[in-house]
This record gives sequence, C-alpha cells and structure tokens, in this order.
Amino acid sequence: MPGYYIGLMSGTSMDGIDAALVRFGRRQADVVATRARPYPETLRHALRKAVATPVDQPIDNIGALDRQVGECLRDAAVELIAGSGVAAQEIVAIGSHGQTVRHQPDGLRPYTLQIGNPDLIARGTGITTVADFRSADIAAGGQGAPLVPPFHDWLFGRGEAGRVILNIGGIANITILDSGDAPVRGFDTGPGNTLLDQWCLRHCGEPFDRDGAWAASGNSDASLLATLLAYEYFRLSPPKSTGVEEFNLAWLAHFDVESLPAADVQATLAELSARSIAADIAKHAPGTGEIFVCGGGAHNLDLMKRLRRNLPETDIETTAVAGLDPDWVEAVAFAWLAMRTMNDETGNLPSVTGASRKVVLGKLHSP
Repeated sequence: MPGYYIGLMSGTSMDGIDAALVRFGRRQADVVATRARPYPETLRHALRKAVATPVDQPIDNIGALDRQVGECLRDAAVELIAGSGVAAQEIVAIGSHGQTVRHQPDGLRPYTLQIGNPDLIARGTGITTVADFRSADIAAGGQGAPLVPPFHDWLFGRGEAGRVILNIGGIANITILDSGDAPVRGFDTGPGNTLLDQWCLRHCGEPFDRDGAWAASGNSDASLLATLLAYEYFRLSPPKSTGVEEFNLAWLAHFDVESLPAADVQATLAELSARSIAADIAKHAPGTGEIFVCGGGAHNLDLMKRLRRNLPETDIETTAVAGLDPDWVEAVAFAWLAMRTMNDETGNLPSVTGASRKVVLGKLHSP
C-alpha cells in the first residue's frame, strides 16, 4: 500500500525509543521526520532488572512493564506525527518492534518475547499497528532474528565487491550482501555496546562511554580477551542470535575481571566487540569491499578505530555515506517491515534466520 509508514524501535540497549516517519519509493526510503524518546529512568532500570533476573519477575511485573512500554511507544508515535506536518489519516501503518525482554530461539520450546502493548499504540494514534514480528519466523523453525537484512538488501544493494551492513546496538549483527545473486546472509556476532554500557554504568555512573573515551584510556588485557573469545557463542555457526540475557554483567562475573583496573576491563570489552565482529566478517565474508555501520556504536570513536585496525583492508564507513543516518536504520526497517505485512508480503529470509520458509511477519492491531 502506498503512503506513509512509521517505525518504532527499542533495542537491546533499553535506553529509549527511536521513531521514524517514512515514505517508501522504488528502493528508496524518504525519511520525513524522526524522534528519539528516552525511557524514564525508573522504567529503564525496571527493564534491565527484568532481563537480568527473569526468575524473580512475577507475571504482574511483566504485565505492568508491557503497559508502560506501550504507553511510551504510543507517546513517541503521537509526538512524531505532531511534529511531522503529516496527518495521521495519511499514515498506513505503524511497525512496532517492542522491547525484547527474553529471546530463547534454541530451547526445547523456542520463543521470543517483546513487550509494549500495540493496542495502546493503535488506539492512541488511530493507526493500524503491526507488532510481534519475530514469532512467525520462530514458529517456522527460525531464530526470529535478525529481521533487518532483507531491508538492508532492498535499500543498500550489493556493491561491486560485496558489502556488509554492521549494526552495533546492544548486540552486534551483520548482513552479508555478496555481489551477484547469492542469498543474503546475516546473524548476531555477539556483544556490541551492551557490556560496555553496563560496565560503564557500574563504575562511572554513566549510561554509556561517550566516544569510547574511557575504553581508549585503558589497556586491553590479552589473557582476559582470549578467555572471553573462547566462549561457546563465538564458535557457533550461523544461523544464530543472542541477546542481553546472555551477555551481561552476570556473564562477565564468571571471568577474572575484578582483579583488573576497571578501565582495562572496558578496553578489553571494546576489543571483544571489535575482534568478534571482525572475525566473523573475515570468516563469512572474506574479501568484502566495504562495511557500512549503523546503530549507536557508529558514534563510538574508539570502537570504530578498533574495527578499522582489525579489518585494515576493508573500507569502513557509516550508513550516512549510503544515504541513511545510522541512528535511524532500525526504525526505518520496521516501518518497511510493516509495509511488507500490510501488502501481505513475506518479511523474513530463511538464509538468515534458518526458518523453513518465508512467512509474513507480525500481527495487525486495529485502532
């Protein structure tokens, strides 16, 4: 369906909501308006606690968080529309990723759980809202993630020497766009910003390490780095996906980190993110000509420097050089996925998620 679409994204960093109003053309995304809406501090703390200690969370707590996140998503959409100059009646649908609080695609009974009541969004805006994008892929035997690679392929294309789109959120993931007609591939490489943010919050009282300055002030510990890189997730073959329920301070506590200066641990965690990303690109996309980076990690100057040092033969830039601000790629992608759903078109790629077939993603919630 032609028209405007909204994408709402809250990722594994759990810091707030990115909202984008988009009009799509032929392999073109015209971003009309954007808005970043931080979560209130109390909600941010409650979400991180819910993820870190799931066995201690009564159903009532999750229900209340579902309502609170839904209200924040609704308000982000309302504020976005109000400042856009576009009438709500012109907007076909909203694609809401929701807030992931649990992602378990590999267990005996695989599931994924994103909260943020989509009916509140639909009723509050008067616009059909598409949500719960991941469950259909998991029901088809897939990982339910990552879901953005088909959008990357649609918007950015392949390039003469192939390219990789690297999203560095709380978790880092890559989309491999080989030249020619090879299937799109993609998977989560492991931690992106999440360990850096959590360690920074514990020791500096700040939600993130601005520009990576604290990590740059420390020295990566070779022994700790080697031990972290030996963790089983980094040895898994794709398709694979992970989340902050796996990579967190409780996980880090299994290693000998308290004996080291905190800044050295931060430097080691930065090198872990860079090294694990670089290793997967070198293994699964050798000879890639260029890497386009998006997500919050694109602003981490130290992390970008480490990536370039680990991949010296590859041109590494942000998605801005390809025409889309790195801060809004994920939100625009979920607007695009909502468009696919409204057109009754499939949104997943089995070559990425491991699903048995392509499926239409998401559930519709009427206003």
